[in-house]
Amino acid sequence: MTSPADLAREYTGLDIGARQHLDRLMGSWGMLADLSFSDLLLYVPLDQFSLAVARPAGEAGTVGLHFVVLGQMRPTTSATLFELDLVGQVVPAAELPLVLESWRRGVVITGARSGQAADEAAWRDQCVPVRWRGEVVGVLDRVWSPTGGRRTGGLERVYLRLFDRIAAMIAAGVYPFVSDEADVEEAPRVGDGVLVLDAEERIVFASPNAVNALHRMGIVSTILGSTLEALGVEDAAVAHAFSRRVPVIEELERPPDAIVLLRCIPLVDEGAVTGGLVLLRDVTDLRRRDRLLLSKDAAIREVHHRVKNNLQTISSLLRLQSRRLEDRNARVALLEAERRIRAIALVHEILAREPGEQVPFGEIVPALVELAKDATDPHRRVEIRVVGDAGDLVADVATPLAVVIAELLQNAAEHAFAGVAEAEAEPAVELSLANDGSRLEVEVRDNGRGFPEGFDIDRTRSLGLSIVRDLVRSQLSGSIAVSSDHGALVRLVVPLEPGAAAPLPRGA
Repeated sequence: MTSPADLAREYTGLDIGARQHLDRLMGSWGMLADLSFSDLLLYVPLDQFSLAVARPAGEAGTVGLHFVVLGQMRPTTSATLFELDLVGQVVPAAELPLVLESWRRGVVITGARSGQAADEAAWRDQCVPVRWRGEVVGVLDRVWSPTGGRRTGGLERVYLRLFDRIAAMIAAGVYPFVSDEADVEEAPRVGDGVLVLDAEERIVFASPNAVNALHRMGIVSTILGSTLEALGVEDAAVAHAFSRRVPVIEELERPPDAIVLLRCIPLVDEGAVTGGLVLLRDVTDLRRRDRLLLSKDAAIREVHHRVKNNLQTISSLLRLQSRRLEDRNARVALLEAERRIRAIALVHEILAREPGEQVPFGEIVPALVELAKDATDPHRRVEIRVVGDAGDLVADVATPLAVVIAELLQNAAEHAFAGVAEAEAEPAVELSLANDGSRLEVEVRDNGRGFPEGFDIDRTRSLGLSIVRDLVRSQLSGSIAVSSDHGALVRLVVPLEPGAAAPLPRGA
């Protein structure tokens, strides 16, 4: 679906400043829909040519003018009147007389919605010009039905007056504020709790949910007529919002366990702050869950840290034991086991540092390369190159994959060039990694003597290649193929999507 930003770029002649102003409005207009118990539509003239031809007074100047619906917002405090999404719809100006009049005159216009079916005859429009740097760049259309929705009471009347005050700020070009510290995704909404402040920061209205939030903070004294400071609530956010004329959001914590998110929006009229709208959201349970998750995450990382330490201890013990053995084959076997354990420990080392179960595998590869170099003949240098990146992998994939790559690199570096004269080839091994999101492809290629004629990995007696084959097929649910082409080539394909089966590697 085309985004509002794309629509604004493609269909309007608005500059980037005006587009950003409209983006800010749509970023916070959920509050306006809730306050007005209405659907909101944002209309913008179709292009710069239409802006030019509509400027002259009189109906002749509106020929050819169209509006595009740049955005749509439904209320959470009332039922919507529009079942379909109207974003992107292009409407002739003649079909939107109230929108057109509000845009041309730059004033708020209210009246019956035209062009509706018989059952929609009671729908009403309140069209608010959206002004940016003195110019009207769009029209915010509030659509509601007086015969449907909520019954009007004291709370509803307060909310509607708040909407009218903010609508006047929109028409004056004051709202939305250029500087807004609120995180839109986390900011409290109207349904969470509303306080209305006068110019002296006294509370003149408190919704039931706002009262509940204050009670959660231990405030049981009279709320109306008091200031937040008098109630014992930190009011730095309100003071800052009033003095700087910008919205401010702050998290208030009251022992033993009450946490409330407070957002203060100054209400401005002709350059003076005449009051404030305070939204309160009780986030106590949400923050408690966040802290539990952080605690669990820390515990999991501690487990990985201890596993890594234990594996390193086992690795050291195997290395010490190998030095006491006189049998060369037994000593080599212990050293190979020690290197495999070190490969597994590398994964747990990353998991002990990084939160979550995703492993940035690129951080492990250099250590795997060093493990392979340790196994080579010190008198014959083997170059190991790495191409591509495996990306982030879950631990269940990263752990066996680390052992597989360590084994393949070590096998290539240690055995591929046995009996090959140095003059024939400069020993080189290349590790290639490619991750397309659904599967991981791994290739280990060398320019050595290649696999023996008739080599079959399913019948190999090599312990290392047997480990690789079994890990790829059983733990990684992948496929493996080997070939000789100016050296040995091992190709692996590992599925990354749950339940997916890996196709055979190319050349299998």
